[in-house]
Amino acid sequence: MEIMKLTLNAKGWVEGLRHCPSPFYNERPANALINLLVIHNISLPPGEFGGHEIEDFFQGKLEHSKHPYFESIKELKVSAHFVIKRSGEIVQFVSVFDRAWHAGKSSFQGKENCNDYSIGIELEGTDDIAFSEQQYQALAKLSHLIMQNFPGITLHRIAGHSDIAPGRKTDPGPCFDWDYYREMMSENFKT
Repeated sequence: MEIMKLTLNAKGWVEGLRHCPSPFYNERPANALINLLVIHNISLPPGEFGGHEIEDFFQGKLEHSKHPYFESIKELKVSAHFVIKRSGEIVQFVSVFDRAWHAGKSSFQGKENCNDYSIGIELEGTDDIAFSEQQYQALAKLSHLIMQNFPGITLHRIAGHSDIAPGRKTDPGPCFDWDYYREMMSENFKT
């Protein structure tokens, strides 16, 4: 799948993507240096793909009566900057300049509150199902754009949710191919 050239506008929204603004964000702390990229996975209901439930959840519009699992998450206020669907479509929910609520209690290299200084990307998926080639292509393209605009984010400052919240979170899970992703980033984009 060919992914168009991505560009970031002055307000922190990527041009050409579908935008579904979330109410679940706030301003980053003053002088926050954005220098971490966090990769997650999500599916709603768990293990099911292709619906609009992730968008609804991140926008506070999820109909909780539609599935028993939704009752257990109805009080949560969660967002990420981006979601990459199984098809490779990228949807943006929060400006990269704002603080999305994706990491929760977290720490990277001794610095807590990763939401303050990170950008969160959710892959539509689960810990135990392989991600699609289209998702890897889209993730690499989006990661490259982010790294171009935030030089503090290097290949060594890309982490999984499980890395920043060990014992609490497991995503993106063992089916995420870190070697393949890093190879794509190193070879295709020369970062």
